[in-house]
Amino acid sequence: MKLGSIAERRGFRFITEFRNEDVEVMGGYVGDLLSDVMANAEEGNIWITLQTHVNIVAVAALKGISGVVIVNGRRPGTDTINKADTERIPLMITDLSAFEAAGRLYRMLDAENLQD
Repeated sequence: MKLGSIAERRGFRFITEFRNEDVEVMGGYVGDLLSDVMANAEEGNIWITLQTHVNIVAVAALKGISGVVIVNGRRPGTDTINKADTERIPLMITDLSAFEAAGRLYRMLDAENLQD
């Protein structure tokens, strides 16, 4: 499923100019510990986190993450947003909790897989 479709249907709001809405999302990963994400997230995942510091961009770029969803109404600073644009990592925000965001993403991706 395309990142833009997921963002639109789940209410994830892009905060970066770079959106990469046509990238295919292969799954998701939820985690706030950067070392855990580096060890376990997979290329093509959407990463759901409450972290907002600039290091999330480096981890997302390293892992080939399709996009980062920042939960709980948190918003990163301009340094993080600018770095994400430079590294071509889409950042999105939502007021949902990580649990709710992950559940909605899972239902959407699972429903698409059932159609295949």
